[in-house]
Amino acid sequence: MAAETIVEPPPSTLSGVARVLVNAGKLNAKTAEELNKTARERKSSFVAAVVGGGAMKADELAHTLSTSLALPLVDLSAVDMQKLPRNLVDPKIANQYQLIVLGKRGNRLFIGAADPTDQEAVERIKFATQLTPEWVIVEYDKLVRELEQQGATANEVLESLATADFDFDVTEEDATATEGSEVTAEVEDAPVVRFLQKMLIDAINLRASDLHFEPYEYNYRVRFRIDGELREITQPPLAIKDKLASRIKVISRMDIAEKRVPQDGRMKLKFGTKAIDFRVSTLPTLFGEKVVIRILDSSSAKLGIEALGYEKIEKDRLMTAIQRPYGMVLVTGPTGSGKTVSLYTCLNILNQPGVNIATVEDPAEINLPGINQVNVNDKAGLNFAIALKAFLRQDPDIIMVGEIRDLETADIAIKAAQTGHLVMSTLHTNDAPTTLTRLMNMGVAPFNIAASVLLITAQRLARRLCENCKKPADYPRESLLKAGFQAEDLDGNWKPYRAVGCSACNNGYKGRVGLYQVMPITEPIQKIILGEGTALDIARQAQVEGVRDLRQSGLVKVRTGVTTLEEVITVTNE
Repeated sequence: MAAETIVEPPPSTLSGVARVLVNAGKLNAKTAEELNKTARERKSSFVAAVVGGGAMKADELAHTLSTSLALPLVDLSAVDMQKLPRNLVDPKIANQYQLIVLGKRGNRLFIGAADPTDQEAVERIKFATQLTPEWVIVEYDKLVRELEQQGATANEVLESLATADFDFDVTEEDATATEGSEVTAEVEDAPVVRFLQKMLIDAINLRASDLHFEPYEYNYRVRFRIDGELREITQPPLAIKDKLASRIKVISRMDIAEKRVPQDGRMKLKFGTKAIDFRVSTLPTLFGEKVVIRILDSSSAKLGIEALGYEKIEKDRLMTAIQRPYGMVLVTGPTGSGKTVSLYTCLNILNQPGVNIATVEDPAEINLPGINQVNVNDKAGLNFAIALKAFLRQDPDIIMVGEIRDLETADIAIKAAQTGHLVMSTLHTNDAPTTLTRLMNMGVAPFNIAASVLLITAQRLARRLCENCKKPADYPRESLLKAGFQAEDLDGNWKPYRAVGCSACNNGYKGRVGLYQVMPITEPIQKIILGEGTALDIARQAQVEGVRDLRQSGLVKVRTGVTTLEEVITVTNE
């Protein structure tokens, strides 16, 4: 009969995993002591010393602990990491104690770890989550690999994303507002601050109009709208979503404690030698607050009317209308079609020391010195109509109304246009002729429309071809005719261009250009309005008078090589 193997009891100095392994006969006491000493010297865990020193393989160690401690064993390579719950345990704690959250049921939190004997980790997690941790054994090498893949902490990933040098300062008034707020250490988290600044700088350099910070269940993404198209820029760690939203809300003077309702704010930041305004909007979504930041670059309003893309005849019609002493000029188009920039460009032309200009907007997007700008404040009872009535007592020459939304605003604006003021405003209609019927449908009397409206310009924005890489394209003659070209347009020595794409542009496009339908209200059109004619009747008369519709305006841009046929068809496909 073979003699039984006698396992010497572990010395009392050994505890935790070391004691379990000696009791299981996997290590002798002397080796365990040496590994313990190595771990202390390297300030690492005993498990790391065992696997790193080659005393045991990670899978053998995991099986031994599972058997000895009667704990479940999970193979991390068989787990879909994207579906694991996030943010239940602070990433710093998870990295410090080398553990991963596998699930939650009721008040129990299932924690995957290679060392389930760490009582300090248990107490930290209990305190931080108010949940009871339940250990699950995982293999040490797979755990370390997963923690590294996730990025040990969100901060390390942010540091790598925001390594560029920049000169970006909060203006004094925003700095004061930040100091006066209840700012936690979380809001002032340096990597988050640097990451936000880096994103804003990148957006400005890429000529983006908007930044979208979007939290989802398993990821967090940042997208920029560049030349009218949304592009995904990066996916920072999901753990930063609350810190980033709080940081943005602080410098935008929003309530950082309120996360249940949408909020609007503004911030003004120095970028190099100039200050740029940003309009900020937050929206509570299923998985956190989505933040959209719009870049309001006042220089776009000072580019001059030539830079907007008006053809000569369109520009002349517009300039004639805005130089009139009284009447109404309307700019129409969907959201994001450049109406605000067109209006501001006209105001900039008219902004002279001898002219009193007042605007009411929701909100004022671009600050123009010399113009009295008023923000709508519905909570305080200041709407477009009330502001307009106040303007008429302020001896104005030119009035700009951000948008005509109802009959009351339309009536006051038209009366102002009839009593010696030039009124400029916007409507959300598809083209110029339908704007007139929209006013009638609102309840404005046809004779008031005919007597006050001078000109309507409808517009869209199309992406401009990159001059570096555009190439001639061969389209079948039938396709060009179907798109709207006339047979005589195709006779001549010209070719349309197509987008190619290079390092200097965005898929073959760089910047945007306006497509315009500029329709003066002539005497024949006034007669149609007075006879309560339809938008089709007005459109037919406008064509007779040589007014290009939006598609025809786009085809002119195709002929001159400014944009592509595909882009014009997409933008004017109505």
